[in-house]
Amino acid sequence: MRAVAELAVLAAVLAVGAALSRRGLLPHGPARGDARLRPGDDESSPGVSLPRTLRLYGRAARRLYVGTNGVISTQDFPRETQYVDDDFPTDFPVIAPFLADLDTSGDRGNIYYRQDDSPDVLDLAAGYIQAGFPRTASSFVPTNVFIATWEDVGAYQELSQDTEPSEKLNTFQAVIAYDDEDTYAIFLYPDGGLQFLGTRPKESYNVQLELPARVGFSWGDGDDPKRDGLFHSLASSEQALRHLERESNTGVPGVWVFHVGSTASLEHVEPGSGGGASPKTRAHGAADYTHALYSHADHASTELPVQHGLQATSLHPDHGPRAPALLSIVPEGLPVSSGQERSRRLHPDGDRGTQRSYFPNPSSYSSGHHGVGVEEDVHFNSDVFTYSAASKETCAQHHGRCSPHAFCTDYATGVCCHCRATYYGNGRQCLPEGAVHRLNGKVSGSLMVGRASIRFQDVDLHAYIVGSDGRTYTAISGVPQPAARALLPLLPIGGLFAWLFALEEPGSENGFSITGAEFTQSLEVTFYPGEETVYVTQTAEGLGPDNYLSLKTHIQGQVPFLPENVTVHIAPYKEFYYYSSSAVMSSAHREYVLAAGTANQTLSYRLRQNITFAGCPHARLPARQRLSVARAFTLYDGQEHVLRYALAARIGSAQDNAENPPVNPCHDNTHTCEATARCQPGTGMEYTCECAAGYRRDGRGCREVDECAEGLSQCGPFTICLNVPGSYRCECRSGYQLAEDGQACVPLVPATNPCEDGSHPCAPGDRARCLPHAGGRTTCECLPGYAGDGIVCSDMDECTENPCHPAATCYNTPGSFSCRCQPGYEGDGFQCTHEGNTQRLTPCQHEQLYPRAVPPGPSLVGDGHVPQCDEEGRYRPLQCHSSTGHCWCVDTAGQEIAGTRTAPGRTPPRCGSPAESIQRLTPCEHERLYPRAVPPGPSPVGNGHVPQCDEEGRYRPLQCHSSTGHCWCVDAAGQEIAGTRTAPGHTPPRCGSPGGLTVAFSVPEPTERPRTMCERWRQSLLEHYGGSPRSDQYVPQCDAGGDFTPLQCHGDSGYCWCVDESGREIQGTRSEPGSTPPCLPSIAPPSVQPSPRPDVSPPATGTFLLYAQGQQIGYLPLNGTRLQKEAAKTLLSLHGSIVVGIDYDCREKMIYWTDVAGRTISRASLEPGAEPETVITSGLISPEGLAVDHLRRAMFWTDSGLDRIERARLDGSERRVLFDTELVNPRAIAVDPVRGNLYWTDWNREAPKIETSTVNGANRRVLVNKDIGLPNGLTFDPFSKLLCWADAGTKHLECTFPDGTGRRVIQNNLNYPFSVVSYANHFYHTDWRRDGVIAIDKETGSFTDEYLPEQRSHLYGITAVYPYCPGAKK
Repeated sequence: MRAVAELAVLAAVLAVGAALSRRGLLPHGPARGDARLRPGDDESSPGVSLPRTLRLYGRAARRLYVGTNGVISTQDFPRETQYVDDDFPTDFPVIAPFLADLDTSGDRGNIYYRQDDSPDVLDLAAGYIQAGFPRTASSFVPTNVFIATWEDVGAYQELSQDTEPSEKLNTFQAVIAYDDEDTYAIFLYPDGGLQFLGTRPKESYNVQLELPARVGFSWGDGDDPKRDGLFHSLASSEQALRHLERESNTGVPGVWVFHVGSTASLEHVEPGSGGGASPKTRAHGAADYTHALYSHADHASTELPVQHGLQATSLHPDHGPRAPALLSIVPEGLPVSSGQERSRRLHPDGDRGTQRSYFPNPSSYSSGHHGVGVEEDVHFNSDVFTYSAASKETCAQHHGRCSPHAFCTDYATGVCCHCRATYYGNGRQCLPEGAVHRLNGKVSGSLMVGRASIRFQDVDLHAYIVGSDGRTYTAISGVPQPAARALLPLLPIGGLFAWLFALEEPGSENGFSITGAEFTQSLEVTFYPGEETVYVTQTAEGLGPDNYLSLKTHIQGQVPFLPENVTVHIAPYKEFYYYSSSAVMSSAHREYVLAAGTANQTLSYRLRQNITFAGCPHARLPARQRLSVARAFTLYDGQEHVLRYALAARIGSAQDNAENPPVNPCHDNTHTCEATARCQPGTGMEYTCECAAGYRRDGRGCREVDECAEGLSQCGPFTICLNVPGSYRCECRSGYQLAEDGQACVPLVPATNPCEDGSHPCAPGDRARCLPHAGGRTTCECLPGYAGDGIVCSDMDECTENPCHPAATCYNTPGSFSCRCQPGYEGDGFQCTHEGNTQRLTPCQHEQLYPRAVPPGPSLVGDGHVPQCDEEGRYRPLQCHSSTGHCWCVDTAGQEIAGTRTAPGRTPPRCGSPAESIQRLTPCEHERLYPRAVPPGPSPVGNGHVPQCDEEGRYRPLQCHSSTGHCWCVDAAGQEIAGTRTAPGHTPPRCGSPGGLTVAFSVPEPTERPRTMCERWRQSLLEHYGGSPRSDQYVPQCDAGGDFTPLQCHGDSGYCWCVDESGREIQGTRSEPGSTPPCLPSIAPPSVQPSPRPDVSPPATGTFLLYAQGQQIGYLPLNGTRLQKEAAKTLLSLHGSIVVGIDYDCREKMIYWTDVAGRTISRASLEPGAEPETVITSGLISPEGLAVDHLRRAMFWTDSGLDRIERARLDGSERRVLFDTELVNPRAIAVDPVRGNLYWTDWNREAPKIETSTVNGANRRVLVNKDIGLPNGLTFDPFSKLLCWADAGTKHLECTFPDGTGRRVIQNNLNYPFSVVSYANHFYHTDWRRDGVIAIDKETGSFTDEYLPEQRSHLYGITAVYPYCPGAKK
């Protein structure tokens, strides 16, 4: 029967020739019981449970998921933006028959899937598998198959009025066939099934580009799957995708089979080998493989090793070409596959022969770090294309050289990296086109300014580059004033960045596109008429975090003195750059003008520069280009001590015309200097041949000097002189080491340990400990119980924190303390019990004997209050303060009942028996006795509302306010049901029984129209404003039908704007007072709808989260600790900003945030009608973390551009720097207002750490510097007194006590956290992988919830907003 079934399959497959017909797909569709994936652009199926364990990539799986975008996985999918346009590998396990941005909405195709074990389907799958693996799987029959079919699906397309949906549709199928031991994947591509080969990225805007689909497998494991994950790529270029229908590894075109899992060791995916070639066949020719669409790399951490049987059809060593098993049963008269025919043409008579060679044409088959190019004929030969694996550098060996945004290409003599579309660079480093970039560096120098010698070391250099128009801004701070003023004419320091990031004219490349971020510039400048000469060396050291380019600059020589009253002006200029494979050269004569009042003086200088780099030998560099600087500006700011350069430049081709000077022989290599000499260009066509240091002139060449043999070395005694090209090296004999001068050798002495020999500066050992470090360095730390810097340590009085039992006395001792129970009690002082009478003392009696010292305000029994107890020792229901006269009711635990306190002289409240009546009160009855004090606006029982209860004490379904006349429905908990409130004078709503199971809404009168969004919003704001809004408060205007009127105005302010049908402001329509915009009811809503202004959308009462999301601040309320995702909204829209740090002032109800785009710190009140206010406007570069101290009315922030931590008042006054040393990348910051401590993280990749100090900057010390990676987020929990951080490097969420002890891991499997905040028993953190807010339980460490905003972009800071101030005096 199986042979008959296989015959039927082959008849269907080959009936139309050499291609797979749709009848060759495994049966699918509703008739076979398939489930249908819901239509859409980014949908995924529920997990399909498998009847038996499936082996995949060396792991076991029990369920599978199917996604819209041509993928199957063993886990649910992330959002498509996290993988659909990215290269292999993916973050999660993937089987990808056609991974691209697909879309089935609008009736464009169907996606079917099912689990099947019917014999006919199993036999069909077995036939294909046996054809692909005729030797190893000749008897394999699966027990189960999983089938996913994409039928006539389309590519995602952004439609407009001028475009029609594409008619190109794709059909393909993936089959996973398995038994208890092995798993095979089958990809089927019917003839004409692939009508499009790629999709356009959603964020490409007007750029016309299309990303090819990817076909293959990805493991989805590794610490960073994007970099380290294993994968197997079948096709990722248009050329390879075109041949999926025509090629095969089974002998049947369009059918591809892979062995993807086994209980035995299977380290990689095994492609089918068609005819089952013997391994001996490949023994002597393993260097050459027929490349049938494959893109493999022989590297353990990237693509899998190339299999030695990748031909479409293999050859038998003895009998020439051999048909695969599936073809052996083809009836006579039916044609064989093209793969079979091609194999016969390749090696007639079974001779392996010599394969053809082709001109190298770079082609990327797998981009990113894992790319392997294929050398192919420019005119593709459909018969065969080959991959040469000769002994040379390959992308497989050197993929790590390339940027994550680049692909690697194999050339005949080596490899090169090339940036992908929308990026530019040299391939090793790539930056996004048109983006803003930053550059950080240090500048050192030794200058003679006039007759004065000036030195400076490691002062800061920061550059800001606007790539979209070629503008560069450079700031060097800290250079002594005479030197800084003298450097004003030295524009080439900033000119380097102008060349690097110049706006590129068509066909031209700026410096970064050629050198990337690793190069050295050598600059020589001679000033005239004084002929002072200065030398500048600038070394670029690569891209750091956030693509910041790192640079070191050294300036040495002599420069003319410039007086203070002089300004420097440099006119626009043009200069020529000459290129070779590893160097760029330029020389010019430039004038500058010194202006002092009305007097001007024109001076000049000559510059020569060389820029050396490690370039791609296969890159085609221009011989010469012209840099045009349209604007040049130089300034010294004496107040901020900052030297500034600003340039705007573009780079283009250097046309040969009359204005261009002739090329110096040094630049076009027509000079006669020999290889050992350096050609130094002079004026015009003049040049000289110069010898470098360590070489001696020898005719027109240079001969290397042997300093050791000629006695020219400076090596001292006990040394050995070793000659090296151009120099020499001194090495010490055995038993000696180099002295500090690098020339002499001194005897080796054992390294001393100051901690052991007592030469350290630390406090005595009973107060501090000495920590040794390499090189004899030490640090000092105070022991627990002492405070200080380790050199001076003073005793801490622990008794001030009341650590002992209330019935004990605390005694402070040096470095510690002790607790002793008071007379009449026994115990260890931390727990004391009454001698012989403990059991009869009730809590009330205990409080009477030992009143607690508590802060003012409502507390367990009041401020300094001695409770009254009844005869049985219980708290009396009514408690009155003996001195203040306040009275209140308490429960059985002595806790004050909210709302019952009366002022002195007033009638005391009526309190029931705490043991009886209070406990029997229902929630409604309790609210009637003790009405809540709630803020204005809708609340569970209204504003000042006393609820109505029925005979059984339950809330009546209909509640009406006794004074305002509003009515509404409530549920069983007394909570108002949204949308049921009616205004005074209107018919009350019809409300069901709150005790029933079906009541979750109210039933309006049949004649009453449901209120619209505009009406509900208007009513909500009117209630919030107390029924009569002020003239400066906004209230939406609704028309007679309840819709928003197209024109909305803000009170009597005169500001008006147009809105769409949802009431959202239409961007660009807001007008100034005195004019109103023309608003039409039929106006279409904008494609990107701006969020409401802060005066339109005030937050509700209660606890909520605020998070920063680029140009907006989002609002996410909490119900207990559960995320109320349906109520989330945009609180504040800040166009043009990038909000990073965010915190809340609970006293004045204001939010504060940092803006790295505007370089500012701003705030806004949460009260309606408030507008944002900027409080810090200058002196910032990259402000990130922010913390508010509500007790001291201060704020603290980190600046990773300036490497500072600063402090100021909340209004921006009294600003000062707390720390500006030993910081590399400060980010998160947190404050403990009650104890006056400050904490911050520094995610310096070389030495990350978490530090602390007082809020005034005293007692700075490191808390954590072990086992951390990228501590992005930091929070201090005022309730548990724990300091906790989220680490994007270790993926851990950890906590410790403020002294660094008690460290523990809460969660060890985070994705990419950025910021974290603690509230109640949960942590909430923003995540850059999920682009959302994630909730984690503190006790279990488990993920409990997540919120993913509809607008997908990175989330930054997060904070919690309480209705009160935690840890402060009430």
